Amino acid sequence: MASDSERKSPPCVLVIFGASGDLTARKLLPALERLAAYGALPDEVALVGVARTPMSDEEFGSYCREKVSRGGNQRWDELAKTARYVHGDYDDPATYERLAEVLGECDRTAGTGGNRVYYFSTPPRLFGPIALSLGKAGLSVPEGDSFVRAVIEKPFGYDESSARDLYADLSSAFTEEQIFRIDHYLAKETVQNLLALRFANSIFEPIWNRTWVDNVQITVAETLGVGQRGGFYETAGAMRDIVQNHVLQILSLFLMEPPTSFHPEAIRDEKVKLLRAIRPLETESEIAARAVRGQYTRGGTREELMPGYREEPGVDPLSSTETFVALRLEVANWRWNGVPVYVRTGKRLPARVTEVSMEFHRPPQLPLFPGTSGGLEPDALIVRVQPDEGLSLRFGAKVPGHAFRVQKASMDFSYRSFEEESIDAYERVILDALIGDPTLFIRADEVGRSWKIVDPVLQAWANDSHPIPLYQAATWGPPEAAALIEREGRRWRVSS
Repeated sequence: MASDSERKSPPCVLVIFGASGDLTARKLLPALERLAAYGALPDEVALVGVARTPMSDEEFGSYCREKVSRGGNQRWDELAKTARYVHGDYDDPATYERLAEVLGECDRTAGTGGNRVYYFSTPPRLFGPIALSLGKAGLSVPEGDSFVRAVIEKPFGYDESSARDLYADLSSAFTEEQIFRIDHYLAKETVQNLLALRFANSIFEPIWNRTWVDNVQITVAETLGVGQRGGFYETAGAMRDIVQNHVLQILSLFLMEPPTSFHPEAIRDEKVKLLRAIRPLETESEIAARAVRGQYTRGGTREELMPGYREEPGVDPLSSTETFVALRLEVANWRWNGVPVYVRTGKRLPARVTEVSMEFHRPPQLPLFPGTSGGLEPDALIVRVQPDEGLSLRFGAKVPGHAFRVQKASMDFSYRSFEEESIDAYERVILDALIGDPTLFIRADEVGRSWKIVDPVLQAWANDSHPIPLYQAATWGPPEAAALIEREGRRWRVSS
C-alpha cells in the first residue's frame, strides 16, 4: 500500500454521470475540492459532468464552486473553471457522441492521455443503460496504455437475480478489472484500521478465534427515520440498504483469515472466503428462530414526538417494509465454528453508532471474587466505526477500597488522538478509483455471495402473512430482537 505522499492521481478525466444530483453536490464535489487542496490531483486532470439538467460549461463550473463551502483553493478554482458539461438523456446516443468530443478536447487541452474514470452518481436503475451506452459508443475500451474505469454506487441489484442482470450489462462494456463497486463504509478510517488492528499487532492474533471468543456483535444504528427517502426505502428496507452491503463487508474484514499479502486481490480473496463460510438461513424454522425484522412506530417524548414509518412521506400506510433487522449468523470454518455472530441495524434507534464488539469467554472461576458472579460483563474488544472512531478494550479491575470487588474498566483509543486530519470516505474512494487501487471496492463474487446470504430471509419475509413486529421510535427494536440473543444467555451490548 502506498503512503499518503505517494497517493496522487495520474492524468485523467473524471466523468460524473448525474452531475446535477444530490450525491454529487453533497459528497463528490466537496471530496474533489479537498483532494485538490491536498495536492492529490495533478494539473492534467479534467472534470466533466453529464446530466439531464440543462447547463452550460460556465454554469456547471459555477455550480461546482457554489457547492463547496470552503474557499481559497486555487487548484479547485482552476479545475472548476475548466470543467465541461454534457446535457442529455442517459440512453440517447447523441449524449455519448457529444461526450466523446468533449473527452477528446480534454486530452488535447489538459493532457489527460485518454485516461477516463466514469462515476455513476445516478439512480441504480440507470447503471445498466449508461454502461451499455458507453460500450456502444466505444467509450469503455482503453486505447494503448491508457485506462478506463467505471465506479458504481450501491445498491448492486435488488436481489441475486437482478445483481446478475446488472453484472451482465456492466460486463458487456467493461471487464471486471475496470469495475469499481463502492461501499463507502469500507473507506472509513476505523474500518481500515481493522486490518492494522488484526495484522500489525501480534497480541491479538492468538485470541482471534473460537477458543477465546464467545460471540461477535455488529451494530449499525441510526437515530433518524427515512425522512424524504420513503419512496426509495419502500423498495429497499434495512436488509437491502444496510445488511447486504455495509454489515457483511465489515463482518468479512473483521473475521477473515490473514491474507498472504496486502495486495488488493489477496485481501478480497479472503473476504470472499469468509462470506462463503457464512451458512445461509434457508429453512422456515431457521429463519423464524434466527432472523428478526421490525418497523418503527410513533415514539419519543412529548417535546420531540417522532412520526412512525407509515406516516413518513412516500410510504405506504399499510407498509410491511422492515426498518430494523437482527440476525444470528454462523461462520462454518475452523477459526469461528460455534461462535455466534449477532448483527442488528435499524432506523429511529436511541443512538447513532456503528461498532463491532468481540466478547470473550468468561473466566471459569469467576465465583472466587465475592459479589462478581452475576452481572459482571464479559471482557470485550469494541471497535467504534462512527461517530467517535476508535476502539476500547474492556476488562475486569479491582475497585479501590478494603473490599475485594471487581468491576469493568476499559482502555480507550480515539482517532482524535492523532494530529493528522481524518480523511473523508469519499475522498479515499475517489482517489483510489483515480489511482486504480481496488482494495476497498467490491468484486462481483462478493456481491453474489452477499445476496445468497440475505435472499432466503427476504423471500421468507415476503411470503409471511403475519404482521411485521413493531417498535417505538427511540427504542432498540422489537422485543423479538432482545429474545434472539437472550435465549442463549447473552445480551446486546449497550451502545451509546
